[in-house]
Amino acid sequence: MDTEEFALPRSRAFNERLHALVPGGAHTYAKGDDQYPENLAPVISHGRGAHVWDVDGNRYVEYGSGLRSVSLGHAHPRVTEAVRRELDRGGNFVRPSVLEVEAAERFLATVPTAEMVKFAKNGSDATTAAVRLARAATGRPRVAVCADHPFFSVDDWFIGTTPMSAGIPAATTELTVAFPYGDLTATEELLTRYRDEIACLVLEPAGHTEPPPGYLAGLRELADRHGCVLVFDEMITGFRWSEAGAQGLYGVVPDLSTFGKALGNGFAVSALAGRRELMERGGLRHSGERVFLLSTTHGAETHALAAAMAVQTVYAEEGVTARLHALGEKLAAGVREAAAGMGVGDHVVVRGRASNLVFATLDEKLRPSQEYRTLFLRRLLAGGVLAPSFVVSAALDDADIEHTVDVVAQACAVYRKALDAGDPTPWLGGRPVKPVFRRLA
Repeated sequence: MDTEEFALPRSRAFNERLHALVPGGAHTYAKGDDQYPENLAPVISHGRGAHVWDVDGNRYVEYGSGLRSVSLGHAHPRVTEAVRRELDRGGNFVRPSVLEVEAAERFLATVPTAEMVKFAKNGSDATTAAVRLARAATGRPRVAVCADHPFFSVDDWFIGTTPMSAGIPAATTELTVAFPYGDLTATEELLTRYRDEIACLVLEPAGHTEPPPGYLAGLRELADRHGCVLVFDEMITGFRWSEAGAQGLYGVVPDLSTFGKALGNGFAVSALAGRRELMERGGLRHSGERVFLLSTTHGAETHALAAAMAVQTVYAEEGVTARLHALGEKLAAGVREAAAGMGVGDHVVVRGRASNLVFATLDEKLRPSQEYRTLFLRRLLAGGVLAPSFVVSAALDDADIEHTVDVVAQACAVYRKALDAGDPTPWLGGRPVKPVFRRLA
């Protein structure tokens, strides 16, 4: 379909209704219509497997499903059946349900590097709980976060370090410092500069590049030597790198780690896990000062814990992590071949682990470009591919990948025209897409 003919009138009307009622028009900034070409932000009606349908009736092959949370595909039968079994049995009680011990046992069998676990509903709460626990255990005020990873929490200790820091006191932000990924020397210099002040090192153990050899083990040694807590944010790497996350794949054990996203296949469940000595500080069976760790009304909803257990069963029985890697490798190879064939192999660049692919859109001077991203997304959408990233789900099949690669090739042909013209503006159809983190709306 030509992008000039592709229109989403019902989605556009729904977006207007959303903005009138919901700040930002979405409940997650990464889902905002500013992340999509003007008037081409589909509002979803429903999804099944690797496909979603918008309110205008268009079907898309979908990537990055649910901000990477739906790794098995939408409405996965084994997950939805586990959820349905609990719905008629009650969802929340005044005391723990038996599912809470079953879910904890199952999680700790899946992630054997952890000794205790506590469930919550979102990643931010779990990661902030890890920070609070580290501060309490060490008696230190500062938090060191990896500067190369985009997001850790909606809470003040992290958001105050981003361009969207309005409403956050400077005194809070000053307690968060940053270290570069992959650079042990710089991290040790930071720990030395703030000697006995840094409570924890917080990072995604892996991202768009593999950890340099010995890096994670080196961080473990630095944390031990400087007396701080090592926290792995495994929201993305959990289940996509291995069932036990990056710590299971690379064999380096953090003190605390946080999981979410793929854990529930779209249902709201996250986890804080780690060493018993630390985790029990938020419990009742110790003689020290109590830590208000995680105490959420809905943290142990039965259907969400049932979903998490079903997800872990499917991963183990069906080899899901290996499938995600195989699908990602096929997609990456196809996209790279299509881009090269259209003469834009240096401009449309696929990056990341095969199970967690993203793409970069570069201009004539090979600089990241929101304008070229807009052009690219417009062509993908018109071709029935909804892809803010190329993060795969296990529900994709070979036909989906082949269709995606065909649409990418068409998009790259237009990309080449824009590069030759030295100006993508005629192909944008309106304002360019915008970065999530920016100071002004």
